[in-house]
Amino acid sequence: MGSMIKVLVAEDMHIVRGALVALLGLEPDIEVVAECASGDEILPLAQSARPDIALIDIDLPGKDGLTAAAELHEQLPGVRTLILTSLGSPGTLRRALAAKVNGFLRKDAPADRLANAVRGVAAGRRVVDGDLALAAWDSEDCPLTAREIEVLRLASVGSDPTEIAAELFLSAGTVRNYLTTIVSKLSARNRVDAVRIARESGWL
Repeated sequence: MGSMIKVLVAEDMHIVRGALVALLGLEPDIEVVAECASGDEILPLAQSARPDIALIDIDLPGKDGLTAAAELHEQLPGVRTLILTSLGSPGTLRRALAAKVNGFLRKDAPADRLANAVRGVAAGRRVVDGDLALAAWDSEDCPLTAREIEVLRLASVGSDPTEIAAELFLSAGTVRNYLTTIVSKLSARNRVDAVRIARESGWL
């Protein structure tokens, strides 16, 4: 390879970011041209540094990694995106694929896999961590309707049925019916359990 692969690293944990930058710096064909700690910084940095690849942690403060990746895709289509996650939930992977990211890798992947993922994405391939891909194919699609997810999302932040009803212009009785349906569809013990199941499956 004649030219260097230029990488932007977005990771809010300083130690992890330092390690990523150091690891990539050891590769003869990869150069880290920019680094940042929040999702809001990614697009402006990419516009000035013009990386080939943005290596983005999924859980960033400000804009989350997938939102930032979708923005990059729209505004700087030449920049490919590789998402790093510590959460290998299938729903997260589906969201990442919907955000048109080019790669998806777990943070605890071996160091050589990181460099190879960067090279793979730079070469135009879609790179998805094997374990994550299997989990996504094995996982069941969400049994909840969009409206039920909306109700559960509001319940997950502590809103009671009356508050959820006001927010969604429904009656409190209708909201209670939704919550009962959600709990039974997810085979959950109660509302809190339903929220946990939906979160772990990546539906919320």
